[in-house]
Amino acid sequence: MIKVTDLTKYYGDVQALKGINFSVKPGEIVGLLGPNGAGKTTSIKILTGYLQPDSGSVQVDGLDVLNHREQVQARVGYLPESTPLYGELSVQDYLQMMADLREIAESDRQALLSEAIHATGLGERLTQPIAQLSKGFRQRVGLAQAILHRPRLLVLDEPTVGLDPTQIIEIRNLIKSLAPKTTILFSSHILPEVEAICDRVIIIINGVVKADARLAELAATTDAVLVLQHAVAGVPEALRALQGAVGVQALTQSGHPAFRIAGAERADLCPLIFDLARKQNWPLRELRRDVRTLEHVFNELALAA
Repeated sequence: MIKVTDLTKYYGDVQALKGINFSVKPGEIVGLLGPNGAGKTTSIKILTGYLQPDSGSVQVDGLDVLNHREQVQARVGYLPESTPLYGELSVQDYLQMMADLREIAESDRQALLSEAIHATGLGERLTQPIAQLSKGFRQRVGLAQAILHRPRLLVLDEPTVGLDPTQIIEIRNLIKSLAPKTTILFSSHILPEVEAICDRVIIIINGVVKADARLAELAATTDAVLVLQHAVAGVPEALRALQGAVGVQALTQSGHPAFRIAGAERADLCPLIFDLARKQNWPLRELRRDVRTLEHVFNELALAA
């Protein structure tokens, strides 16, 4: 559905994108994650045909964006970070205007309007001026215009920024409900939102793709965590001597002595640690593979940049 190849973009002397590459398959929900100024919005504007790159290429649904901009935009629904809504218009009038701009045929218009209104839960707000809506409902209006023409690709730029917790959950559930029929590229700097919505994440830092993997793969680690009932002498030294162990960090978990044992690539330390604990008669409380959060992965990459 999306193929980005060697994409670069300069703003004056500042290089916003430094030859990035990524692809998105049909039906995926992919998070485009990065700090403010990382290059997320620049990537999205190029992908949706609103900005030209300095070099590289972008294909959407097999079409080159530069050479087939109008055809690409007909296949893409776009919700920018600041949706250009017209507060004086009613919800119904605004969506009718967007249908006009998209040149949706009269024969299809009512069905598509009804579909978008139903999907976004706007049925009881159609006659209400947009200026009188809450931020959450204004986002729903923005989403309705983005899906009005049944796009094959939906691009969302920071769709939950500025919403309260209840509104965030509502928009999150709405986005997930669209996924079976539409490929979704979801840009955000809010890590919990990416974790809650996306199957896969692309992390951009300083205009460079630093990670591109499914969330489960990013969370996977060879590290192990050992928790003991009480302190025992000589545990760190014994753990460091294990084959495949490359580091031992002392921790405390719920008042109990604990250790995180870093493993070499593809090492599974848990069986070795369990065997060692049994032989040494350690008072074992817990032994598990460590799981990294997206925040942990993101912070590691940001610090290394």
